Amino acid sequence: MTALFSRFASGVLLGLAALALSPAHAAQFDTLDPVQPSDTPGKVEVLEFFAYTCPHCAKIEPMVVKWRKTLPDTVVFKGVPVAFNASMKDLQKLYYALEAVGRLDLHDAVFKAIHEDNKQLFKADEIIDWVAAQGVDRKAFTDAFNSFGVQTKVTRADELAKAYKIDGTPSFAIGGKYVTSPSHTGSYQGAIDETDKLVKQVLAGK
Repeated sequence: MTALFSRFASGVLLGLAALALSPAHAAQFDTLDPVQPSDTPGKVEVLEFFAYTCPHCAKIEPMVVKWRKTLPDTVVFKGVPVAFNASMKDLQKLYYALEAVGRLDLHDAVFKAIHEDNKQLFKADEIIDWVAAQGVDRKAFTDAFNSFGVQTKVTRADELAKAYKIDGTPSFAIGGKYVTSPSHTGSYQGAIDETDKLVKQVLAGK
């Protein structure tokens, strides 16, 4: 059975093709030990580990967008772009640069450009050209893309992926305690439902 999350091998531009079979999970989620601290004190943090080159991330994204609207104010949701090899680093910077210029509304459009329009958005020049074509100021985006602030967030994303033992996308971390994914649950909606269940469990102090 084809896995419902993706791993990426070393090498240039392998993200689109490197789908792998993943082992069956006995549980619907993994429990983290030790529990990871939150970057948002006072809130239950949900992290979505994703990669723009991951076809499963593209498919689950509309479901994630719909589910996020149901979250209470006590929960904060954060996207965490993952790079499994050096060729994916600029895509991490793309996400955080869009965030920096206030254009995360283009997040879904990036998935569509890569997976539906077959755009080659893997290198800085290609990314900047595409973003500028979406009406974003080229200089402002380029400055953000190359900024220390964006690089700091990329470094933090790498630290989080390591701390949460993320080896495939999409994966969801809840409250620093649990990790689930479509690979755990067997379906995209199952991963959303399990994430929602774990959020409520953490909110209840369990």
